[in-house]
Amino acid sequence: MDLRTQIGASAFPPESVEKPLVYKGRAAHTNQVSRFDPHTREAMDDGWGSLDAQAPTLRTEVMHDTARSIINYIQSPDLPFDRTLNHYRGCEHGCIYCYARPTHAFLGLSPGLDFESRLFMKTNAVDLLKQALSHARYQCAPIALGMNTDSYQPIERDYQLTRQIIEVLSEANHPFSLVTKSSLVERDIDLIAPMAAKDLATIYLSITTLDRQIARRLEPRAAAPERRFETIRRLTAAGIPTGVMLAPVIPALTDGDMERILGMASDAGARYAGYVLLRLPHELGDLFEAWLQQHFPLKANHVMSLIKQSRGGKSNQSEFGQRMRGEGVFADLMANRFKIHRHKLGMTGERMAFRTDLFKVPAAWLPAAKDRQLPLF
Repeated sequence: MDLRTQIGASAFPPESVEKPLVYKGRAAHTNQVSRFDPHTREAMDDGWGSLDAQAPTLRTEVMHDTARSIINYIQSPDLPFDRTLNHYRGCEHGCIYCYARPTHAFLGLSPGLDFESRLFMKTNAVDLLKQALSHARYQCAPIALGMNTDSYQPIERDYQLTRQIIEVLSEANHPFSLVTKSSLVERDIDLIAPMAAKDLATIYLSITTLDRQIARRLEPRAAAPERRFETIRRLTAAGIPTGVMLAPVIPALTDGDMERILGMASDAGARYAGYVLLRLPHELGDLFEAWLQQHFPLKANHVMSLIKQSRGGKSNQSEFGQRMRGEGVFADLMANRFKIHRHKLGMTGERMAFRTDLFKVPAAWLPAAKDRQLPLF
């Protein structure tokens, strides 16, 4: 009697397993349709071995996007800022857990592979920012850069749109904060350090895991974890206030690294720390679960169970006060672990106090006298 007969055939996978195509350097494996598509699509074996074929090379395509406005005003008690600026749509880092993936559905594209390979850059972002800051009714307050998609994703090397935006903010002495997974931020130390000296800038490095193998699958085109700690060191050495974000914390997969990440970030010079418990809005739930089944099949059910236990039985919570932290036993455990260790290290969850009194619109941005609207009285 063979082992299969002794244990039971149900304990073994079927003889022929339908395997998804794996695109090198990409986290998603499909272009899953969005919630707005009227039809669904499913891969089917036609008997010619098409599902066993190697995935073709998937190249990144960057398209130009002409925006109407550039500063996004928000009202959320969960966030320490009231405005953001996102000059890229989609993100080549390809993090499978990214909560911004569902936004690609508004463009008629898939939150899957399209999100990480079909990108948009707002070509008029710099001009729009100058116009917004020089508006007569504009009131200065810190701008959070790239809260939807990373400002320093790989295409920034070529387009340098983030650098141009920071140059504009520097000219006006306008405060900003930024969260990134990229070491490319070091390129702009020459701009950020002088602003930091005037309490106008702070940078956060997002670090999710210390396991390099998990990181390569989880966020395939982001900097390696150890490289991000080195970036914290270099930013700190340049006098730039730096923090660490554990975003997101994934139950039973990355949460075990929480204390070590905080300790290593503190040793590297990080002053601030924050975290976000994984949330999976809209199409992201199916994408993430498919990723788990592909890379961590033995953990998949346990991970999803803990997520749903922390999200009221669902994959996501959108209510203020809960969407960042979750609820229940596991979520409370994460909150207590984080709070205790952060306090032990002397780190704070409060962001630095930015100065807004230095803000001044450069004269060159203002319209010529002949083009200005005449006063009514």
